[in-house]
Amino acid sequence: MDLESYSRWDDYTSARDEMFAATDTPWAPWFVAKSDDKKKVRLNIITHLLGRIPYKEAPRKKVVLPKRQKEGTYKSRDYPFKEIPNVF
Repeated sequence: MDLESYSRWDDYTSARDEMFAATDTPWAPWFVAKSDDKKKVRLNIITHLLGRIPYKEAPRKKVVLPKRQKEGTYKSRDYPFKEIPNVF
């Protein structure tokens, strides 16, 4: 943030509010997310976006799995996998 923009904070906020009022339509609405907690706001935005997509369950046939291969002679290697931590 430069010094000029810091001194014109209210002007920018006013311009933002005018833009929202002029361009917020039912077809293309504006949404605002409180972003004090970055992790939570990301999850909230993803949840909101996915919730706005119309979804109907697709008809599908029941899947019948074939029998599994019998245990053979393959032995897993001791490879140092780089795992993603479970956060949630």
